[in-house]
Amino acid sequence: MKIVQIGTGGWGKNHTRILSQLGVLVAVCDADAERSREYGEKYAVNHYTSIDELLEHEEFDGVFVVTPTSTHTDIATKMIESKKHVFVEKPLTYKSEDGERLVKLAEKNKVILTCGYIERFNPAVDIVKNFLNEKKYGDLVMLEFHRENRMPLHIKDVGIIYDTSVHDIDTANWLFDDMPVVVFARAGQINHEHEDFANIMLGYKNQKTAIISSNWITPKKVRTFSAVCTEAVITSDFISQEVRVEKNQDAEIPRNEKKEPLLLEIESFLGAINGKNELVVKPQQAVNVTKIAEAALLSSQKGVPIYLELK
Repeated sequence: MKIVQIGTGGWGKNHTRILSQLGVLVAVCDADAERSREYGEKYAVNHYTSIDELLEHEEFDGVFVVTPTSTHTDIATKMIESKKHVFVEKPLTYKSEDGERLVKLAEKNKVILTCGYIERFNPAVDIVKNFLNEKKYGDLVMLEFHRENRMPLHIKDVGIIYDTSVHDIDTANWLFDDMPVVVFARAGQINHEHEDFANIMLGYKNQKTAIISSNWITPKKVRTFSAVCTEAVITSDFISQEVRVEKNQDAEIPRNEKKEPLLLEIESFLGAINGKNELVVKPQQAVNVTKIAEAALLSSQKGVPIYLELK
């Protein structure tokens, strides 16, 4: 299998490392000529600054698009039209209607399209998902997420909802195995051009709720979530990957092996191309996350709940 990567800055350098480790990386492309050359030489692959040149000179099966959100639609469109399988870092697109067009285009060209909602591959989330599927601690009633840190320097074109909250929106949908019917949010900006703190409430059927709190204000890095079930509360840490189950006065910490979620995510995409496994993040699910993020921004601006009907 031959894979190329477009965009090697910020988070993208981790994709390059793993793709090289897996022996599938054949070329990198970055608008920054110096960075493109640096990663091309580092991993002994061809390097480009032009997507058209990349397409002209390279034979490849799939592409990782790890560029600013505003560029996702144009790049993914060009790759899908060239019959390439496409992995787009989150969010899929800035506008949900662009995402809908990409989904239809991928179906028409019979290629795989997916999006980098990495927490689905986090062992901590996987353990909780399995508990919920087995109903080991009853039914899931409520989810609560906290994601805090200083703003990453490479984020320039979106606020915290599109960059950070989308992870927890997708994880909530994944754990509830459903889509919300209503969104209410409050957000604001203190230190940045876009919103840098947000509180989002997602309402699902049967009064089930997810509360998502994100900010780029506090200096301490926090990445936690809790699942309130009818028979226990399960708390988890995205970073340490530790899971703790509290039931009555007892607490247990299930054993789990710590793994790199990005490696698992990339292996899963490559496996889907090879037909070894099903695609985990369906493209329509990624479009729905964008629709929910749009609704959260609109709710915050208008101060009212936004009702949704998602596929």
